[in-house]
Amino acid sequence: MVALDIIFIVVAVLIVILSLLQGGKSDGASSSIMGGIGSRSFANIKERGPEKILSYVTFGLAGAFFFLAIIVRLLENV
Repeated sequence: MVALDIIFIVVAVLIVILSLLQGGKSDGASSSIMGGIGSRSFANIKERGPEKILSYVTFGLAGAFFFLAIIVRLLENV
């Protein structure tokens, strides 16, 4: 159980780090709400190279985090 908790924390920290490494894909939420000039918040922007890999790894870790959250919760009740 302790090993599973450690893996859960490591995955959570990796998600935070990878999320911070990814560049902004728009002007931000404030410009879409306030109607900034040239607002491209919902524009279709293609990722290439390392950005695409970071996106896939982050998405995979998010899935692993979700799965681990369910497993940890189920094993906690046993």
